[in-house]
Amino acid sequence: MKLKDTIHRNLPGQLLILLLVVIAIAMSAHATGADFGLFIRNHRQMGIFMGYFMRPDWAFFSRIIDPMILTLRMAVVGTVLGSVTAIPLSFLATTIVTGNRAVTGIVRLLMNIIRTVPTLLLAALFVAIFGIGPVTGVLTLAVFSFGIMSKLMYDLIETIDLSPLEAAESVGANPVQIVVWSIVPQISHIVASYILYVFEINIRASTILGYVGAGGIGVVLNSALGLFRYDRVSVIILFILAVIFIVDGISEFFRRRLT
Repeated sequence: MKLKDTIHRNLPGQLLILLLVVIAIAMSAHATGADFGLFIRNHRQMGIFMGYFMRPDWAFFSRIIDPMILTLRMAVVGTVLGSVTAIPLSFLATTIVTGNRAVTGIVRLLMNIIRTVPTLLLAALFVAIFGIGPVTGVLTLAVFSFGIMSKLMYDLIETIDLSPLEAAESVGANPVQIVVWSIVPQISHIVASYILYVFEINIRASTILGYVGAGGIGVVLNSALGLFRYDRVSVIILFILAVIFIVDGISEFFRRRLT
């Protein structure tokens, strides 16, 4: 490596970039009214919080097992519903299958609209329509899963090897036969990996949906925070972390086997 390429010779430029970043942060804080001094002035409250947080109420653990099981069920059902809906429709979002740019454009537009709606907004809308409960959480996760899976799917289909498709067309295969025999075998193992990935995301998302009444462990967490029971909050967070860690490990094992 030449001396001019080392950090010492590039130090002025890097300091300039750092200065610009600091200025941008300061301007953003001023524009949004953010007060970083609160972190220092509220140190006493932070100490109180950490004092309770570091003393978990383990007697409360038995009361959060059922909400966690409900959260896992919501994630499973939401993932299945969203994936089952997204996978077949994703074939319509690629010109490789439809051969029609207008149809592909319309389908992609609808998928993009669904994907851009924030998850919490979806949950709030479903709460207003269906009321508080796990059904709302399942529907929210299903729509959320549909948005992710549809995007991953049609991007995946666009990258497949076209030779099997051309061979199928040359012997008179119809579009359905082409999809079943030429496209699905190329993407099936990757799609299974995507489904597991979406399931991981849904477990994390379902814990947040409880804040708007969508059911699961998030409702209990929100209640504990509202009552300032930080000892119970500690138990809930530790339980959520343990479950996510276990699910991530299992999912990673199966994804490696699939790929």
